[in-house]
Amino acid sequence: MIDYNPKDWIKYIFYFQKADTVRKLMPLILGIGVYSTVLSYLILIVWRVGENTDLKNISLMHSLLGFVISMLLVFRTNTAYDRWWEGRKQWGGLMNSSRNLSLKISGLVGKEHPQELEFFRVMIPNYAFAFKNHLRGRFIANDFTELPEFKQSDLHLDDHIPNQIAAALFRKSVELQRSGIILPEHVLLLNTELESFTNICGACERIKNTPIPLSYSSFIKKFISMYCITLPIGYVFSLHFLVIPFVMFVFYVLASLEVIAEEIEDPFGVDANDLPIDRICQGIQTSANALLK
Repeated sequence: MIDYNPKDWIKYIFYFQKADTVRKLMPLILGIGVYSTVLSYLILIVWRVGENTDLKNISLMHSLLGFVISMLLVFRTNTAYDRWWEGRKQWGGLMNSSRNLSLKISGLVGKEHPQELEFFRVMIPNYAFAFKNHLRGRFIANDFTELPEFKQSDLHLDDHIPNQIAAALFRKSVELQRSGIILPEHVLLLNTELESFTNICGACERIKNTPIPLSYSSFIKKFISMYCITLPIGYVFSLHFLVIPFVMFVFYVLASLEVIAEEIEDPFGVDANDLPIDRICQGIQTSANALLK
């Protein structure tokens, strides 16, 4: 995620970053420009179609459909942003649950049991990093910190790694109760935070694994394409060759909204507009280190 000052207008009007929609859409924008040029040349120069032709009435269709396509794109963008914001709330919940678990373990276990504190100090951030990599479909060995009682070799990399770490955290809580370090009711107190780990994981998996239906996404792309392909026919008689940059700009605006929606509807990746989950994981690690020294 890119940090920026939203009040700085001039800087970001002329700022083009790596993931900007202009770069992504440049081949299509140039293609629609070439198409508009060829079509305008044929209509105005080769075929010499006059302004009295009925073809110019196609612009009425664009006037009618402009409202429809704008409503579709607004709904599409809002839906994608809802997924982005839901993901951010879930990761904020993971941060809070990790801190609360660290606070409770620190108070219940006490400094007289440093080995137990060390287990939670390492494994709570391990869960966050494993969860981040799980959402990205990979495992990074350097993100996992080993303990004598839980090594990387104990993980089954083909299975659900966050669940394995969550299970180890719960087993450790039960062991603390059985050894008399904490009371049985304390396990119930810790269970709230441990259970939230799995609930947050399930919610983020739901966002990642349930994209917008293909038919809806495909329809929007077809609608935008057909709308822009027919634009030169309707406006070439009034704009002449100025219709070329006009169509290119309209296509850029409409297609950019769809590209932005596609990028933010899966907010757990490494794109510029995705959630800062690497930073959140580091924050969880910092909090655990501070509370469970």
